Amino acid sequence: MEGNGISPGERFADVDGFDARRGEGPHLWRTLGYRRVSWRPGGTVVEWDATEAYAFPSAGGAVVQGGLVTALLDASMGGATWTVLDRDQAFLTADIRVEFLRPSRVGTLRATGQVVRRTRRVVFCSAELHDAAGVLLAAGRCTQVVLPADGSAGRYASPAAGDGADGPPMDARG
Repeated sequence: MEGNGISPGERFADVDGFDARRGEGPHLWRTLGYRRVSWRPGGTVVEWDATEAYAFPSAGGAVVQGGLVTALLDASMGGATWTVLDRDQAFLTADIRVEFLRPSRVGTLRATGQVVRRTRRVVFCSAELHDAAGVLLAAGRCTQVVLPADGSAGRYASPAAGDGADGPPMDARG
């Protein structure tokens, strides 16, 4: 166990190659300009320079749209989840909750995601969003479902005939 009580998964050894997995072409992180600041077992920090293109006008100045705040929190919690998975595992978000505590303004936003608890099939995470001055803007929690990395529910291989492509993933069949 690491100092935060969370053990790294096999994928944590692969974090240096994580960004290369995106390949060329369109990708959410590339489109928005996210950058990973740090990794640790059970946690990650992601920054984004929010511009007025991602905000709406208000009397107090431009406010970053809430869905984009949620996406940044989700990216940090997803990265935290990634660090506790083994190579034969992937995950999907089952739910996400966000509390908007203050308006998120244009500028550098930093999301810190961490694993709160990991079970065999579920990872519970939390995240906080701060501005460049360190002011807490939003907080989130999510539940990630751990799935096989390949097959119809996985992220890394196309489903093959007979592996459940026509029904729920094996984990969901009970």
